Amino acid sequence: MVRVLGVLDAAAVRRWAVTCVDALEASREEIDRINVYPVADGDTGTNLLHTMRAALEALVRADVADAGGAVAALARGALAGARGNSGVILSQVLRGLAEEWAGAETAGGEGIRRALIRADALATAAVANPAPGTILTVLHAAAAAVRECDGDDLAEVVVTLSKAAADALAETPRQLSALAKAGVVDAGGRGLVLLLDALAEVVTGDRVERPVGPQRLARLAEDLHAEREGGSAEFEYEVMYLLDSSDDRRTSTLRAELAALGDCVSVVSDGTPDGAGLWTVHVHCNDVGAAMEAGVEAGRPHRITVVRFADQVEAAPKRFVRERAVVAIVDGEGIAELFRGEGAVVVTVPPAQPLDTADLLAAVSGSRAAHVVLLPNSTHFNVVVDEACAQATEAGQDVVAVPTASAVQGLAALAVHDPARRAGDDVVAMAEAAAATRRGELLIAQREALTWVGRCQPGDVLGMVDGEVVLIEPASAVTAAACRLADRMLAAGGELVTAVLGAGAPDGVAEALAEHLRHTRPEVELAAYPGGQPDAVLLLGVE
Repeated sequence: MVRVLGVLDAAAVRRWAVTCVDALEASREEIDRINVYPVADGDTGTNLLHTMRAALEALVRADVADAGGAVAALARGALAGARGNSGVILSQVLRGLAEEWAGAETAGGEGIRRALIRADALATAAVANPAPGTILTVLHAAAAAVRECDGDDLAEVVVTLSKAAADALAETPRQLSALAKAGVVDAGGRGLVLLLDALAEVVTGDRVERPVGPQRLARLAEDLHAEREGGSAEFEYEVMYLLDSSDDRRTSTLRAELAALGDCVSVVSDGTPDGAGLWTVHVHCNDVGAAMEAGVEAGRPHRITVVRFADQVEAAPKRFVRERAVVAIVDGEGIAELFRGEGAVVVTVPPAQPLDTADLLAAVSGSRAAHVVLLPNSTHFNVVVDEACAQATEAGQDVVAVPTASAVQGLAALAVHDPARRAGDDVVAMAEAAAATRRGELLIAQREALTWVGRCQPGDVLGMVDGEVVLIEPASAVTAAACRLADRMLAAGGELVTAVLGAGAPDGVAEALAEHLRHTRPEVELAAYPGGQPDAVLLLGVE
């Protein structure tokens, strides 16, 4: 016999999040196909899935034992990983639960009632001039239903709200001309119904199966002219970014400045104490630079996405506006400029911080390329890279990671990249170039340790080739160590040495290395660049 839950605890919240991800994975393509509003770009299902995955990942990482802490973790993860309008709204729905359940071990029917009413208010406030017939309409109907629901029985409340949401979804084609013209229900609303049905399934043990609703999609790309939710046609770009800011006054000023630049403005946070200072920002405008400058004045913008509406409509129902792209992971601003100069999309990893799957996925998806080559440039990111590749591939992009263990191998791979070549042949050529590049680095020892060439002390200079320590020099001998390391690497031959100088490299290292090679290896060409990487004093590549 299936046990009907009387309350939701942390374990039940986690089961709900897992069920949501499973449901969105199963229905992603279906939801993408019916996505015609506000822009017919076919990505609402993908955006909801990525946002909910980010929420679940945050919950899995969090150490929480109560329902309030669990939904707070979901809200923080959703805000950080929000994709598109639907993702922003989903983050605010979860924020409503987090605010109402703060500190609560469990939540029952009354808790669901309060949380959904709060979520409705937050999500509505996140969108300027919301139009009828969207995900907000479906959410409002669910909130109204639980407000009028008799009793506080958890099962009764969740079944009531899921049915009300489904009924409201069926009405959306009568409320939006774009939906009626395409013969579909609202894609975001369909996603929300899936999430509420998942909650009912966790509570009651009964799986809810609902049809998508009426749809006729054959002529979608040919004659559907997309509208914009609450927005004017005079604005050409959609700008989204996360913002680190602990000053509410500055974010209020940002909201006003963005409103002067365009419309569809939202500046929202997850509203929880641990997440204070993290905001997601959205605006439709013409001056992208001004929108970014306003964010810089308010705090630190990051994970920036800019979409040109005309590209979305022209490409409908395809999501991609170009065939190929290269995404590179780097850890220094100088290295980032090198890769950007070669046309790569760059993901910068801040010092002493892990690479986040959501950041990497945002860059891969934001490239808007059908085929993406990913350059990890480190062995430390393998798990995140594999997960991002799997999720992006499942979402419809062809993503392949070339095994580059250092930025010098990534630069070698990028040097032979040819967008005119067949995608498979190009990946092979890049992988071969990376494999043919020996990688070396100079590091400063942080503690005493036993290496293959002896014991090192804190402050010693360690020379490494392909991940193994091959020499140890005193702290004062960085330049000598660089020359010795180059000699060691060139002993097996080589024609080109690439040197990337770290943030801690002393003055004159590049010049001394060039002079040394001029005398000992005149046939070898040296290319030296400022990299700014925080860990390695010097990166060397030999081709």
